[in-house]
This record gives sequence, C-alpha cells and structure tokens, in this order.
Amino acid sequence: MNYRRLGGSGLKVSEISLGSWLTYGGYVERENAVQSIRKAYELGINFFDTANVYERGEAEKVVGATLKEYPRESYVLATKVFGNMGDGPNDHGLSRKHIMEQCHASLKRLGHDYIDLYYCHRFSPESPIEETLRALDDLVRQGKVLYVGVSQWTAAQMQAAVGVADRYLLDRIVVNQPVYNMFNRYIEEEVIPLGEKYGIGQVVYSPLAQGLLTGKYTSTTDIPADSRAAKLGWDDKRITEDRLEQVRKLQAIADEAGLSLTHLALAWILRQNNVSSALVGASRPEQVEQNAGASGVKLSGDVVDAVQQVLGGE
Repeated sequence: MNYRRLGGSGLKVSEISLGSWLTYGGYVERENAVQSIRKAYELGINFFDTANVYERGEAEKVVGATLKEYPRESYVLATKVFGNMGDGPNDHGLSRKHIMEQCHASLKRLGHDYIDLYYCHRFSPESPIEETLRALDDLVRQGKVLYVGVSQWTAAQMQAAVGVADRYLLDRIVVNQPVYNMFNRYIEEEVIPLGEKYGIGQVVYSPLAQGLLTGKYTSTTDIPADSRAAKLGWDDKRITEDRLEQVRKLQAIADEAGLSLTHLALAWILRQNNVSSALVGASRPEQVEQNAGASGVKLSGDVVDAVQQVLGGE
C-alpha cells in the first residue's frame, strides 16, 4: 500500500481508503462489515471514513468498535457533521451548537477520544462560515479533532473558507471529499486547481461509479433495483446502454494493459497528484482486497490517452 499526504498537511493516508456509506450499520451485515475493516487494515489501509448520518450513528459504532482492536496511532479515522440527526430546528447544519454537540456524540458512538479528520458533510448557507470555522478551530484546540475538511463544497465556497481562516488565524481546511470517477469529472475544472493552490487534497468517493466501473454489469437489465449502481441518480449520471458501451471499451483497454477494470479506474484517479485517497466501499473482504491492489499501479501515457478517447468530452 502506498501513502500520500492529506492535502498540504503532514498526515499520511493510504491511497485507497475504506468508507461506510450504504454499507455498515444496515446495508451490509455487521460481520461482513467487521471483516472488511479487518481485511483493509491487514492490507495496509490506514484511512477509514464514516459519518454521523450513516444509519443514524450505527455505522460509526461498527467502525469505531472494530478499529479499537488496533493501536490508535496506526490509523486515521474520519467522520462528518451536517445532516439531520433529529427532528429539531438545530439538529442539522453547521451552527456552532450542532457541530459541538455532534462531535461529542460521534466521539461517544465511535468510542474514541479524538477524531483524526472531521468533515463538514455539505455546505450550509444558514451558518456563517466564520461561525463554522471557529467551532471547528475550537475542537482542534481542545484536541478532539486533529484536522478539518469539507465535502462537496464548491471551489468558491472553499476559497471563502480559506479567506476567513487566514483572516482570523483559524485552522484551515486540508481536504475536500467530492465525487470523482471516469464518468463524473466536474472537479477537474475548478476544484482541483484550487486544491493545488491552497493545499486542499481530494479524498474522492464513488471512484468506481457505484460499481459500474467494476465491469460486472453488461446491460441495464443486469442491474438489480436495490444495487448501488442503480442509485447513480445522485451522481447525476444515469446508466444507459451508451454508458455501458463505454464500460466495455474501457474493459478492453484494461485487458490490453493486463489490468482489471477496477484497477484501471482507480489508477486513473490516482494519477491526479491532488487526489490524496480514493474512498471505496465494500460489502465483503474480497472486494477490499481487489480494490487495495490498485495502489501503486501506474498507467502509461498510451493507456491514459486510450481512456481519454473513450471518455471524450466526459
């Protein structure tokens, strides 16, 4: 397993990280979740991601309890704040009240004394950026959080956050968590250039387009309604036969290069220097092992050009 710096920080994280969205706490049986985390750790993955809203805290409990089997200094644990955790008017968002209360609640569910990386899960237009960053800065000063980041913020929103942090000498964000894969490349235009300028790394999720880039689907009729691939609507990329034809062409490129399609898709993402880690999900340990094998895979210029020809204007 190779490791990269998390943005401009000195923290090093595995190129492949393990997430728990749509998996731990509900979608995947607990034992499979536990075994997947253990397999990831065994393979050198040191970066584990969850969020308070995943199964309303149940994912945090599974991830936290399993990771406690290992030395605390040997892994990096990330969780998030923003989404609805109750029915009250202050049970969501990025107000100081919600951030503080949810950080303490996450620590309790995780069974940990501190969180390595705490994300603002989305941007909140209802909370001043200064209020949000001051709350996060206080958590850092208290030692409850070591690094802070954001998820799915626009380049303009991150630019504003950097300006506020620098103006008031608050802890800067070091990472953004956006969707990024061969079929969704919006971050290349503004987000990555801004990240390179300010030391904000990208920890990208859905790098395999919810399973579409594993090659296991050959027709739209193959995709079960309850599968992760069927949920691509939130990724703004509906599955069509034209899309699957692209997958078939990418599979041919992977075969020619002696790679699995999964490794091709992950290595294509990791060729970006601003990408700190590719966040994968897994419903069983074997998937973790397959994904982890992409670390260190280097694509030749010819392979990258061939992929670009398939993707075209994507």
